[in-house]
Amino acid sequence: EIAECLARRLPKEGGTFIQMEDEIASIAAVIGASLAGVKSMTATSGPGFSLMQENIGYAAMAEVPCVIVNVQRGGPSTGLPTLPSQADVMQSRWGTHGDHPVIAVVPSTVRETYDWTIKAFNYAERFRVPVILLLDEIVGHINEKIVFPRREEIEIVNRERTKKDPESYLPYEVTDSEIPPFAEFGSGYRYHVTGLSHDETGFPTNDPEKVDVLYRRLNRKIERYQSEIIRYKTAFLDDAEICVVAYGSSARSAHRAVANARQLGVKVGIFHPFVLWPFPYEELGKIAQRINTFVVPEMNLGQIAHEVSCATKQKAITVNRVDGGLITPEEILEKIRNVSL
Repeated sequence: EIAECLARRLPKEGGTFIQMEDEIASIAAVIGASLAGVKSMTATSGPGFSLMQENIGYAAMAEVPCVIVNVQRGGPSTGLPTLPSQADVMQSRWGTHGDHPVIAVVPSTVRETYDWTIKAFNYAERFRVPVILLLDEIVGHINEKIVFPRREEIEIVNRERTKKDPESYLPYEVTDSEIPPFAEFGSGYRYHVTGLSHDETGFPTNDPEKVDVLYRRLNRKIERYQSEIIRYKTAFLDDAEICVVAYGSSARSAHRAVANARQLGVKVGIFHPFVLWPFPYEELGKIAQRINTFVVPEMNLGQIAHEVSCATKQKAITVNRVDGGLITPEEILEKIRNVSL
């Protein structure tokens, strides 16, 4: 449906829709379009996301801004191609090989999907990284009424362009911000782009010092700006003895379960992240200083629960489904009531 909608809408808005032959070609075309200075995205689900991993790594290494939408379905392999899952959250972080920077955002409603699509592009442009917009089949197909923000309320970020002349421009120059200014192809700047380890000129190098500088900078540009990237919301945590950590469509059920538990007198709150990578370790660690019970509902076998355990130094209590069904408020409420006894 994303392709069908964009094929109709993009030309009306001055954009371009291209139907490629497969997912590998799609992400390659996205990278090429972005190098030409155009904001670019592609959309897929789990199997296609697997096929894109090599070129996602290329985008991370070459610092090419791009957005990849993954509407998660049950897996592995073909799995449950029409039913929801949240089992690609680790793949979104570590799907391609090597130490690499990436940002993954995870909305839970139609309005959040609208907002976080814009923010995904802003992050990609700001930090010159691939950004993964992680949906699932529930969020991908749900119909909801929303109120669109006024155009002047929407923040739009564009990549920083170089102010240097073509002769002195270094495409991967180490700057104070860690993020090198960009020069798109066709603008008079000529430079080399490669997936190999490279120096500031963009040409391959095996020099240990230069390689070390590159890899550390690539990852540091996300680590350094985590406070600008990580976003979440909380509710009822002031007096809570139990914290539910939930994201995506599971967060919809979790909010209802927490509200119902509160009506029963259970002191429970919710931590709802909108950004999974970089993960909010520090934020959850602070909550763990006063709360020692964490419940994590997710449609996988505990992928984010593991990260919650690392962040809080407490073993997270899980509510898992991998049968293609949505985790219900009743299932989460039952777990909350059991751990509160």
